[in-house]
Amino acid sequence: MPDEAVDVPLAPGLYIVATPIGNLADLSLRAADWLRRADLVACEDTRVTRTLLRHVGSDRPLWSFHDHSPSSRHERLLDAMARRSVALVSDAGTPLISDPGYGLVREARRRGIPVTTAPGPCAAIAALSIAGLPTDRFFFAGFLPARPTARDAAIGDLARIPGTLILHETAPRLTATLEALARILGDREAAVARELTKRHEEVVTGPLSTLVRRFAAHPPKGELVVLVAPPPRDGALLRPAPEEVDRALRQALSTLPPGKAAARVAQAFGLPREEAFARALALAQGDA
Repeated sequence: MPDEAVDVPLAPGLYIVATPIGNLADLSLRAADWLRRADLVACEDTRVTRTLLRHVGSDRPLWSFHDHSPSSRHERLLDAMARRSVALVSDAGTPLISDPGYGLVREARRRGIPVTTAPGPCAAIAALSIAGLPTDRFFFAGFLPARPTARDAAIGDLARIPGTLILHETAPRLTATLEALARILGDREAAVARELTKRHEEVVTGPLSTLVRRFAAHPPKGELVVLVAPPPRDGALLRPAPEEVDRALRQALSTLPPGKAAARVAQAFGLPREEAFARALALAQGDA
């Protein structure tokens, strides 16, 4: 797309616009310009985005677009961007990073609709840059599943990734998530970032066990970014305590047969499946 000029309409297409994650001063000049000149703005919450548009002096019409939008809404947006300029924003940060929009961008490209971006704030990258953990390789995993068994399995999948892990989490689930990370990954160095770019920005660092105690005693508010250091360079993972494995197996056995329960726990803890299955049978039969 050609360089922008003030008061010149944007060409038809999809414009991905990063918005502030807390500090309005982080909105780039280019992003503000696009929000004033786009034909329409697609957003998650129209109330949140309307406040941002007022801040930059924009009166562009808003279209709601989120994870639960019907397919007809996707098609309407695609039809619009073939003829008009559509700016896509999330409530905070860079669109598509743990936010809806991937399918929309993919389909726009398939149809030959121009797609470009005004990059900017991203909570995951902001937290990584100030956490003091390795930055040469990292893996963004978004939000872990809410159910404990599925959460533990997801953490097990992440255990051997040779880079810093970056997760999003909510305050009510933080302590349980930190406990699960420590149990499955071992007591790695970690960080919890909150209120990023705001006046009370805070990054708490230390071993996972220390963070568990810290946030159990002083629960935070809002959404947070959790970062966990890579596994040891030799690839060794701490073997979980038997009682931790039994606790996970009992929880899994409450809803699954022994074979499936063992497979899930073996994956979560990095154990041989045969070993987990033998223990699951013993627990199921009351022999343990």
